[in-house]
Amino acid sequence: MAAFVPRQVYPHLSSIPRSYFLGHHAAGLAKMKSMVSQIDLVIECRDYRTPVVSRNPLFEANLGERPRLIVYTKQDLGSNFTDADRKREVTIRKWDAPSTSFFADVKSKTAITRVLDFARAHADESTSLFGTRLMVVGMPNVGKSSLLNALRNVSLGKKKAARTGDQPGVTRKIGTSVKIIEGEDGREGVYVLDTPGVFVPYVPDAESMLKLALCGNVKDTVIPPTTIADYLLFHLNLHDPALYNTFCEPTNDIFVVLEALARKQGRLKKGGLPDFESSALQFVQRWRSGHMGRFILDDVSEDALVQRADLLSVYGGSMNQARKGMKLARKAAYLERAQ
Repeated sequence: MAAFVPRQVYPHLSSIPRSYFLGHHAAGLAKMKSMVSQIDLVIECRDYRTPVVSRNPLFEANLGERPRLIVYTKQDLGSNFTDADRKREVTIRKWDAPSTSFFADVKSKTAITRVLDFARAHADESTSLFGTRLMVVGMPNVGKSSLLNALRNVSLGKKKAARTGDQPGVTRKIGTSVKIIEGEDGREGVYVLDTPGVFVPYVPDAESMLKLALCGNVKDTVIPPTTIADYLLFHLNLHDPALYNTFCEPTNDIFVVLEALARKQGRLKKGGLPDFESSALQFVQRWRSGHMGRFILDDVSEDALVQRADLLSVYGGSMNQARKGMKLARKAAYLERAQ
């Protein structure tokens, strides 16, 4: 039998949508901008598994006048805590300088305490008697509300104050301030504002959109689940095909994988046909929950550090770029179908 050879390049499909910038994203960003003068510190959340594509230049453009702490959430889903992981984190910190960067798992008391200590130190430098106001921002479903709840629980021992979910759009507007640190010496404490996730107006390439979809930053209905599952299979094969060997031999054919999974779990339609869509969602969810390998999707290297400025100048451009890009994508999709 010939040795298995994984795909080295994923085809850039012209049919992949390049935008998920919704009305409540725009409204939320406008509200954040109007409130930024009342904010002492912005905590920007990014997904540890996508340290490049989960950054949103709109925050720097609209909220950049305030000091910023960057927290890479879901570290437990992307890191194996090896020397290679720690070396990659050093590179990411270089990207973010002069802002401070932390890598966090919201279930880790040590990681959450580190964020609390940073917020407390920032508050101690303030001369305000009316407390310190923080704002948590980020792309949809990167863990903003989970971070807020963890900060409140570790610091004050209180239950969650913000709703969370495994799909984007749970937080759709800016809520009221939530206390995370008690005040001292007659001063108010530290309060945090939770905000809705804000997507970029336009994603310039299909693979970046697939990374965001795979991590759950867009709803699973935006891109066909079988396409997201196929993109995951591409990465699993590059890292270790054994990650799915409990139900399928190594293959580049996603439908072979999904049929094997459907039959193992009994996800069958009438006539015994496999339910590919349901199996695709299950396949993706297994990876999202950390049960099928922990790795990141972006390239993080010294070369990527040099290219950072170019990446950010393209990624997440203006609404005019978004409209132009979507028009070109529709045209390309039409030509592809016509062939």
